[in-house]
Amino acid sequence: MSNTIIDTNFNFPGQQSVYKGKVREVYKLKDDVLVMVATDRLSAFDVVMPKGIPYKGQILNQIATKMMADTADIVPNWLTATPDPNVAVGEACEPFKVEMVIRGYMSGHAAREYKAGKRVLCGVPMPEGMRENDKFPSPIITPATKAEMGNHDEDISREDILKKGIVSEEDYIVLEKYTNALFQRGTEIAANRGLILVDTKYEFGKTASGKIVLIDEIHTPDSSRYFYAEGYKEREEKGEAQKQLSKEFVRQWLISNNFQGLEGQTVPEMTDEYITSVSERYIELYENITGETFVKADISNIQERIEKNVVAYLG
Repeated sequence: MSNTIIDTNFNFPGQQSVYKGKVREVYKLKDDVLVMVATDRLSAFDVVMPKGIPYKGQILNQIATKMMADTADIVPNWLTATPDPNVAVGEACEPFKVEMVIRGYMSGHAAREYKAGKRVLCGVPMPEGMRENDKFPSPIITPATKAEMGNHDEDISREDILKKGIVSEEDYIVLEKYTNALFQRGTEIAANRGLILVDTKYEFGKTASGKIVLIDEIHTPDSSRYFYAEGYKEREEKGEAQKQLSKEFVRQWLISNNFQGLEGQTVPEMTDEYITSVSERYIELYENITGETFVKADISNIQERIEKNVVAYLG
């Protein structure tokens, strides 16, 4: 499992700074150019797992790239090029300190809150009498504040975002409009693949010229939850679990091994066999979400490959 990229230490021409997130590393160059490297790190419950997953970075980067291309006509984005399977290059932005989470179905966090008796999530009312995985009458936006490294993101209402001055009302109206438009397009793309886009999150930034653009990833299995459309209604009527296409299978494995990112808990051992199975699942996710066959990049020396491709592009 050595053929993964879990940490980088590049020094690109014109490099000014580097930011290391949970799974991505962002290099800022002169002239407001960003080079974002998608590593093979796996994060769950806000904890980075000790071993990388082969091809995961490539998969996430290529899904996000494809989805940005498929939505560029409705929402502008930061992306300008993908010189390497694991790399996206684009315009530097000042990120908004909120994640725009949008939910079409009563699943995941929303379902857990609902079961606990809550009928309002992030200031948005949820109808009585809903079952887990039921469709909302219309999608709801339930924002979260972006956590500093190591802390969980927290729910926040539109009212509190505006009251605290995290985002201006003028900008927030644009974020809501873009979020709804992206979710509508994502829903249509998913339906064409026999999938249901259940919920997802979008992140936005503002360019130096003041334009609001979509940043980070979009409609990937790490940022979104998908159900298989076939059999959805039958499973819902019988009260059965839905067939999911997301990172949820990793979370469930961790939960079954007594890990939810809580203090005092230890990450279970990830055997080579388990890591291979996760890699295969991510490839399956890619092919279902994009409708294309996944082509494995050369991973004999990923660091060298990335550096060569990025430097050639910049040159």
